[in-house]
Parts: sequence; C-alpha cells; structure tokens
Amino acid sequence: MDFAFSEEQEMLRQGARQFLSNRFSPERVAELAQSDEGWDPSSWKQIAELGWTGLSVSEDDGGAGMGFLEEAVLFEETGYGLYPGPYFSTVGLALPALRGEILQRVVAGDAAVTFAWAEPGGPLTFDDLRSCGTKAEGSGDRWTLTGEKVLVPDLNAVGHAVVVASMPGGLGLFLTDVDAAPGTTVDTTRRLGALHLAGSPATLLVAPGEAAAVIAGIRLRAYVSLALEAVGIAQRALELAQEHVKTREQFGKPIGVYQGVSHQVSNTYVDTELSRSLAYWAAWCVATGDDNAERAALAAKAQAATSAVAACERSIQVHGGIGFTWEHILHRYYKRAEWIESFDGHPSAQRRALAAELLAD
Repeated sequence: MDFAFSEEQEMLRQGARQFLSNRFSPERVAELAQSDEGWDPSSWKQIAELGWTGLSVSEDDGGAGMGFLEEAVLFEETGYGLYPGPYFSTVGLALPALRGEILQRVVAGDAAVTFAWAEPGGPLTFDDLRSCGTKAEGSGDRWTLTGEKVLVPDLNAVGHAVVVASMPGGLGLFLTDVDAAPGTTVDTTRRLGALHLAGSPATLLVAPGEAAAVIAGIRLRAYVSLALEAVGIAQRALELAQEHVKTREQFGKPIGVYQGVSHQVSNTYVDTELSRSLAYWAAWCVATGDDNAERAALAAKAQAATSAVAACERSIQVHGGIGFTWEHILHRYYKRAEWIESFDGHPSAQRRALAAELLAD
C-alpha cells in the first residue's frame, strides 16, 4: 500500500503553492484583510481555471472527476498561503449540496457559495440542527425562507448560500441569493456574517429524505478541510520561526542555539507532524468512505487546530518584539488558527465526541 501522495497530487501542490505565493504575498494578504471586500474577487475565476473548484465534481458537470484527496492537497496549501477567499466555504462546506446549474457555475468560477446552519440562540453546531428554527414554505420550484442564520463563513464574498431549513418531513437544504455587507470577526481574511431571511425566494436542493446524510458528509468534510488548513498554518509558522532563530543573534550567536528557543521550535515540529499524519488519514477516510471517517475527522480537527494555535504562539514568542507587531504576518496566521479552532465547537467538543465513539465499542 502506498501512503504517499501521487505524482499528480504533488504537481497540484507545487502549482498551488506557486500560484498563492505569487498572488498573495504577506503584504497583499494584509492589504486585502484590511480592505472593505476582504478578498480579491478576480482570484476566484483564476482558481476555477486552474481546476480547483471542480476537482471532485463529475465530468458531466464540468469537473475533473477526481476526489477529496486532491482537494485535501489544496486545503493544506490555502492554509499555508493564508488564502483570503471563499474556497473553504464553497468547496469544503457547500459543494456536496449543490446540484445542476449552480454546481456548474461554481466549477466555472461564475459563482461562490457558503453554507448557513447556525442560528442565534441555537442551533450553533451541526449536532444541534434538529432544533433548526428557519422555516421553508412552498412546494415544487417555489419556496421561501424565513429566519436568521449567524456565523456564516465568507458571507461577504459569495452570492449564494445553502441554507438548512425546516420543512414538511424534516430538514431540507435550500439555495438562496445573498447580498450581505462584510461582518466583523477576529480573522478578517475569513469573515463571518448574519443572513436575515424574510420570505426570501429559495430553491430546494436536497429534500428531507437525503438531507441528513448530506449534512453529515458536509460536517466531516469541513472538519478534515480545516484540519488540513491548520497543518498548512502550523507548517508556515514553523518555517517562520526556523528562519528567524537561524538569523537573529544574541551574544554573538544565533538564538536557535539556546535550548529555551530551540525547544519551542522542536515542539512545533513534533506537533505539526502528528497533525499532518492525522489529517492525511482523515482525508483518506473521507475520500474512501472508510468506517473510521467519523473518528478520524474528530481526531484530526481537534489535534490540528490545537497545534496550529500553539505553533503560532510559539513562533510569535521566539520572534520576540517583532512577532507582536501589526506589520508581521504571524498575527494573521494566528487569527486563522483561532478561527479554525472555534469552528463547530472547540477541540474539547471534538475530543468529547471522539471519546464517546471509542467508549461505545
């Protein structure tokens, strides 16, 4: 059995890293993070032309007919490059629910979509969706949605949202147009927003008979996608720390020779490699539909998110005063890591769910 990525997948990684480094330097990321839009809309069409938005989409719908492992490569690279755009919200969240014309538009780069499930006062997580208060009324091709969704990722960067709503027979997934102002959030490269629905026209994508399975699949994809992003973040924080401790000198020596510094970097390396192993395993489980996918996704998200936050904190510390400055890129990686850590509950929630899974055997 070959546990390594294929030659084609490594070529995809190299191309992604080159594109992101050329288009999104630290200075460019900072500029976009402080802008009103928060991202560069022209990049969406470009990544679609590179095939990123349609890797796991069937060839009949204009995609490449590949799978989640190829997307996994890109999620790690978008974390490493701190891509400010709706790739996670569209491909990591909404994609499994998309059908027909909207799916083809996403593949072509003509549309970006997010996923809206959380509500003020609950539900806030995927596990709580049975208490969904957003209502869908109508029949056939004519539906309207009434309710409010919060904590919607990248709402400022998309034109459509897949909304979880109650309808006769249970929960359904609906597509609606959005026109939302940028929200405020700790990570301005991935902003959260609120979606107010007052009889908003919508199209039924997934009926109650299928919605539960689709939502469960989206949850696992989201956990693993963010675990992979976190690995990319931790790797970049590690490299920034390594570069600094090799060149910064105190008492005539690089600061990396002092144990108090080198141990910080070493610990980050160990944590990052463990996170990478878990994230790759989880990606394989999701891609192949393995029975361990639930456990793998929970473990990967909890470990990788915690490690990414710690990697950024250690890197900031070994950088000294410069690490705390607004101009340095580290605080933006730190904020993305914090965003990932808090997604759908902090790692303690995933560890609790994992423990319940293991003890149930």
